[in-house]
Amino acid sequence: MEAHEYMEMALALAARGIGWTSPNPAVGAVVVNNGRVVGRGWHKACGGPHAEVFALDEAGDEAKGADIYVTLEPCNHTGKTPPCTEKILNAGIKRVFIAMEDPNPVASGGIARLEHHGIEVTCGILREKAEGLNEGFIKHVKTGRPFVIAKSASTLDGRTATSTGHSQWITGEKSRRHVHELRHAVDAILVGIGTVNADDPSLTCRLDSGGKDPIRIVLDSRLSIDEKARVLQLKSDSDTIVVCGEVPAVPCETARKKGRLEANGVRVLEVPLKDNRIDLDALMAILGEEKIQSLLIEGGAGVLKSALEAKIVDKFRIYIAPKLLTGDDGYPITAGKGPLSMDEALTLSRVAVRHFDNDVMIEGYL
Repeated sequence: MEAHEYMEMALALAARGIGWTSPNPAVGAVVVNNGRVVGRGWHKACGGPHAEVFALDEAGDEAKGADIYVTLEPCNHTGKTPPCTEKILNAGIKRVFIAMEDPNPVASGGIARLEHHGIEVTCGILREKAEGLNEGFIKHVKTGRPFVIAKSASTLDGRTATSTGHSQWITGEKSRRHVHELRHAVDAILVGIGTVNADDPSLTCRLDSGGKDPIRIVLDSRLSIDEKARVLQLKSDSDTIVVCGEVPAVPCETARKKGRLEANGVRVLEVPLKDNRIDLDALMAILGEEKIQSLLIEGGAGVLKSALEAKIVDKFRIYIAPKLLTGDDGYPITAGKGPLSMDEALTLSRVAVRHFDNDVMIEGYL
């Protein structure tokens, strides 16, 4: 097998940790001795052993003189676990192959230390794939803000619901399951109060194989949410946050409602308004400070429009079903005034296309 094939194996292992490791990155490792894979591992949970530890422990004595393929530069600091560079040196590894450098200055330095001790290091194998695996981690480390994915589902004629608001279901079962895989993968999911009022969603992850619920965030500038809304009544390991404008300090119904929500375990987050809407740019900074690295926006037309105008979206994903409503009275993907010229249209790059039965998913970067 070639070096990139072993790295592909390490990346597949790393993917098993997606959704479970945040705020740590998802990392995989493979130990190879004389053409034989003798150890495999991946980072399974924040605070637990890193991928290299699992792989080297499985390899045992066969790690001596072997190669190790790691999707991220081995850490060189003591955090909740000892440095992986020390584990590699003690195991007697001869060569280290790495997909990408660690962007975190606290954990980086592993390559330099390994080379200082005479170990041959090669970095950059399948770098783009490794970076794609940890987009949220990379952006958060570099900017302190979450990586934002905006998602929608529509008919061929660009409608997300009929004129009555009926939208279940536009897409098929496989597309919907893929969305729940995405919910598991991200730290948080965001919708507007309009979506809560219209659909009464739970915003949880529902996978047969099990999964992690994202933090649920509802934009509600006037704190008008129905206190019986499903999103406020869930038994879940993750939090529900209602984002509103400033709540008066003096006793009033809004202040009393905030108190009732908080007594019920709901967090109420006050964020500045901009044009009578939640300032999404300010909200992203706050969420980043709280170590939310990845955010999925599943809001309706107004929220998607606001997010795109605020330029907080990194990736856009749309699931298109082979259906036609044949009218112009349904709900569009985004709402509001658009550009006057095609030259002003937002254009996606690095576009990928996937099929889920008859549905088509298109995603790209803004």
